[in-house]
Amino acid sequence: LKMLEQQVVGGEQAQNKDLKEKHKRRKKYADERRLQLVAALQESNEDSSEMALLNVYDSIQEEVRAKSKMLEKLQAAETEIRDLQLEFGLEKMDYLSTIRRQERDLMLCQQLLDQVQSLVRRDCNYSNLEKIKRESIWDEESGRWKIPEPVIQKTQLP
Repeated sequence: LKMLEQQVVGGEQAQNKDLKEKHKRRKKYADERRLQLVAALQESNEDSSEMALLNVYDSIQEEVRAKSKMLEKLQAAETEIRDLQLEFGLEKMDYLSTIRRQERDLMLCQQLLDQVQSLVRRDCNYSNLEKIKRESIWDEESGRWKIPEPVIQKTQLP
């Protein structure tokens, strides 16, 4: 009965000493690893104990659950990254369209100034636009430019 029990309990490999040694080494390694993790947890007062225990599982189901949770977190992070990239792309396109529109408006204003400047009297201070630009001051409080008042300089002939 004992011989039959030894053959059934261990199966064909019951007498295989190499296999027994391999099981002993694995068990010893697992025990050492658990002792290291227990020591690390005792030394650490932080909440990083989950990270230290990630590689130690009592069963395959626990390992599958833990890895599934990690996969869900990873997928959620990837989804958030894609959303942020999409949002950034939309904002970028909006900024670029605003810049293009402002450039067109600026070109229109510049062309209007070029056309109107020739109609301004020569004895007016607005006949020299560069001088007006230099004399203009930006007012932070009102958010507007303070432009010099138009003045006509009358010259009299002797």
